Amino acid sequence: MQFYGTDITSRLLLGTAQYPSPKILSAAIRASATQIVTVSLRREGADGSGEGFWQSLRELDCHILPNTAGCHTAQEAVTTAQMAREVFGTNWIKLEVIGHSDTLQPDVFGLVEAARVLAQDGFQVFPYTTDDLVVGEKLVDAGCEVLMPWGAPIGSGQGLRNPDALRAMRAHFPDIPLIVDAGIGRPSDAAQAMELGMDAVLLNTAVAKAGDPVGMAAAMRQAIDAGLAGFIADPIEPRDMAVPSTPILGMAELI
Repeated sequence: MQFYGTDITSRLLLGTAQYPSPKILSAAIRASATQIVTVSLRREGADGSGEGFWQSLRELDCHILPNTAGCHTAQEAVTTAQMAREVFGTNWIKLEVIGHSDTLQPDVFGLVEAARVLAQDGFQVFPYTTDDLVVGEKLVDAGCEVLMPWGAPIGSGQGLRNPDALRAMRAHFPDIPLIVDAGIGRPSDAAQAMELGMDAVLLNTAVAKAGDPVGMAAAMRQAIDAGLAGFIADPIEPRDMAVPSTPILGMAELI
């Protein structure tokens, strides 16, 4: 699997917010075996107050994916992305433009606008978007080589609310990496996403707020591996009627 020409073997991307302590965060990242962690610019203070957090991530040798979390306009997201590039030294950016304060649903109009500006500025954009095919097409046209459709609202833990839409995205964008972002609550949700043919899963709250974040990180890793293996093995399709697994031929006849 590649994101913008970078080889990635782990299918789990992990957020770094809301953990009980930096020590638990580091342990969860190791347990997840992730190679990519998302980081908000707000974790880095201009006065260097976030240096300890930043240094701990450097020691884990992960790719950093800065995000524009909390931005509600295209201009705000573009400015935040430009600042993040200066701080973190990467052209990668997870682009968020929030349009609804309750559901945190993306503002797809602002998202496409910001994606186009950032792509032209040399950014490699990972857009947090809906599962809408038309929006996906416009993001690809704007220069995005990855799409990150939501499974459910951020932090809700509801799982995949519209698996049919995700399945349609997979069929419509066969050559575009698809990362389910937001809404994953349990390992079974992550496995389901992979069984649908998604390339990866990005999650944060499900691990950070679990009773045992380190244990949950390991469980998510295993679920993603199992879901991917199941997809590759080509599972049977659901049927309306029962189909006997034992043949009738050879059964005893009572006379």
